[in-house]
Amino acid sequence: MKSMLESWKYPSLLLFGIGISNVGAWIYFIALNLIVLDMTESALAVSILYLIRPIAAMCTNSWSGSFIDRMNKRSLMIGLHFSRAFLIFLLPLFDSLIYMYVLVFLINMGNSAFYPTSGTYIAKLVPPEMRKRFNAVNSLIGSGAFMIGPAIAGLLFLIGSPTSAIYINAGALAIAGLVMLLMPNLEKDSFMEADIERISWKVLKQDWGVVITFYRKALYVLAICLLFSVVMVVMATAVDSLEAAFARVVLGLSESDYGILVSVAGAGIIVGAAINVIIVKRVANSIMIGVGTLGVGVGYLIYAFSGTFAIAAVGFFVLAFFIAFANAGYTTFYQNHIPVDLMGRVGSINGFIEASLTMFATIVVGVAAEWISIESAVLGGVILMVLLGVVLCACVLLPSKKRYYEMPNAHNVVASHD
Repeated sequence: MKSMLESWKYPSLLLFGIGISNVGAWIYFIALNLIVLDMTESALAVSILYLIRPIAAMCTNSWSGSFIDRMNKRSLMIGLHFSRAFLIFLLPLFDSLIYMYVLVFLINMGNSAFYPTSGTYIAKLVPPEMRKRFNAVNSLIGSGAFMIGPAIAGLLFLIGSPTSAIYINAGALAIAGLVMLLMPNLEKDSFMEADIERISWKVLKQDWGVVITFYRKALYVLAICLLFSVVMVVMATAVDSLEAAFARVVLGLSESDYGILVSVAGAGIIVGAAINVIIVKRVANSIMIGVGTLGVGVGYLIYAFSGTFAIAAVGFFVLAFFIAFANAGYTTFYQNHIPVDLMGRVGSINGFIEASLTMFATIVVGVAAEWISIESAVLGGVILMVLLGVVLCACVLLPSKKRYYEMPNAHNVVASHD
């Protein structure tokens, strides 16, 4: 029987690498926005950066899962860390906006491939009984990065420049790559170079068919994945795209007031994630997903109907507080019910669908804000988000589906046929 210290040795090392990478990502995100704004003095030029991410995800996730499931995940993660670090290092070297957009596109392609790769590696590394705690701690680290990253970026801007912040992120990714070199090679000699060479258009179509066949046999898992994605990513992103405009135009807040709102959200994330780490072992996974998602929706609802700064701040805190619970619960559910040998393909195809829906929803909300009003667009998006959150909550709390949230007795569980 492994001691707790020994069993957490590699998961802790992986969390350390994730933490460094997350902090660097926030520094990069803020610095890149400032660099493009300084170059162009155009809000449109900055907004294009936000469109590049889902476009890159759509271009990558339609095929990357086939490679991920046929490659050594540790080696692939190391390669993605170092290649993204190199591309980020190149960003400040030229003043061409097109050049920067192309590099950002390639960096986001790497990000899109990295997340399903790391998700598969985590599922292999972390045994079922440790997953909830690992995911809770990972959520806390992500929350800390949300607060620490911008703070470090601000400090770097005072003593240096956005360009120096970009180089800091390149260094952070390189360090994360070095950390991965210390991780165990869980798939040593499992994959041969010939496996990669055999991938063709025919194989890609077959892989899409494999994922569709799996989901047909696991309709409940498909429903939870889709509902969670639409509520927590698609609709949240669409509504968030109007967040600054809603705060300034509808609520009449100043820039400093809006900055305080963002800080309140950061505090909510930290508090929620910290409490989640403490109670995660005593709370059912179904409760974490259902109540967490519903809590996020209620927070958005309070914010959307707020008329004052104080009420808006309450909404921001509530929605941020419940994010950690929902994300940790869903990640554990996903790890327990998606077969490890399919996880790369399933994750990539899920990401493709998610990115497509996110672009569509963001465009619809943006057009509604332009043609009707910002307030109506936000209210409509939030109400739809809450209604879908209620459906998701009802689905996860159904007594007949309790078996999906019990502790699995194997390293991974293939979802039961519905």
